[in-house]
Amino acid sequence: MVEEGREENEDKRTKKTLLLLNSIFLAIGTSGGPLVMRLYFIHGGKRIWLSSFLETAGFPIILITIIISYFHRRYHHHSRHRHIITAQIIKPNLISMKPPLFVASAIVGILTGLDGYLYAYGVSLLPVSTFSLIQATHLAFTAIFAFFLVKQKFTAYSVNSIVLLTVAAVVLALHSSEDRPSGESRKQYAIGFVMIMAAAALYGFVLPLVELAYKKCKQTITYYLVLEFQLVMCFFATLFCTIGMIINNDFKVIAREARDYKLGETKYYVVLVWSALMWQFFYLGAMGVIFSSSSLFSGIIIAVFLPVTQALAVIFYKENFQAEKGIALVLSLWGFVSYFYGEIKKARKKNKNASPETQLPQTLSPNP
Repeated sequence: MVEEGREENEDKRTKKTLLLLNSIFLAIGTSGGPLVMRLYFIHGGKRIWLSSFLETAGFPIILITIIISYFHRRYHHHSRHRHIITAQIIKPNLISMKPPLFVASAIVGILTGLDGYLYAYGVSLLPVSTFSLIQATHLAFTAIFAFFLVKQKFTAYSVNSIVLLTVAAVVLALHSSEDRPSGESRKQYAIGFVMIMAAAALYGFVLPLVELAYKKCKQTITYYLVLEFQLVMCFFATLFCTIGMIINNDFKVIAREARDYKLGETKYYVVLVWSALMWQFFYLGAMGVIFSSSSLFSGIIIAVFLPVTQALAVIFYKENFQAEKGIALVLSLWGFVSYFYGEIKKARKKNKNASPETQLPQTLSPNP
């Protein structure tokens, strides 16, 4: 009994440490990913498929995490069952995902690759402070698609959130004349706006689709299984973008684009590497927060860092922040608060027997 109590306390301390560490990762990825991607385009980068490729190309980092986690599980499994006959012990497997969930994660990966392309296209044309506000509308799309796919009921709070986020997007759309980057036409700005909105809509569809996949897979959802899902998803998203790069001849022009990059050839490759790393910070952070706390807390961190991302864009990229953006920001934050407050109230009414590892991810896309 004493040994079990000690193990339970160690598990709690480990989860608290993981929560803190992964919250930092998620905060870095939420703000850093869009900023570094925009940096690529500001200084002469033009390859949209390459940018979307970088959103998930860092997936080998997840593979390293899975391998480390596997040996960690084996070690603890052995230490806890060292007095039991070996034949009676079911040892942890390196791969725990069953075929139906693998197929689902592959489909989600292809959709994520498409979403990454739409997102990168929009980022290439819009200021950070603008596209981050538009992307915030994914919450409204998530609520709508969740209603149809997983029968999630609308509440007064979710409806209020949808209305506020929609109004925020409309405010930005109606006051875009002073927001366009120099040398960009009104048509290009409109295309960027539509692309980011489409990315938000697709992202809002993918999240309930993931939830549906987990409900139908008939497997216990653990952090280890979520990492496997994330790995397969990122692999197929990267494969999708790689095909796009081949068709668009991106691989043939990377060297030339690097030579012509305004910051220099070396810094060009540094920007690409940091872009991939920042998005993986987002992935690992989101998965870690979901495991250590909840998917709701993961969403809250992303929402909180929306104004941080905008402030950094204004500071480093000298972007304009007109009154319309301020109004849209307030409406977006109000929408987030309304949504999450409703979710907290709903969660309190539910049976609290569900453990953190059985909660379904709400943040699988690199496009917060």
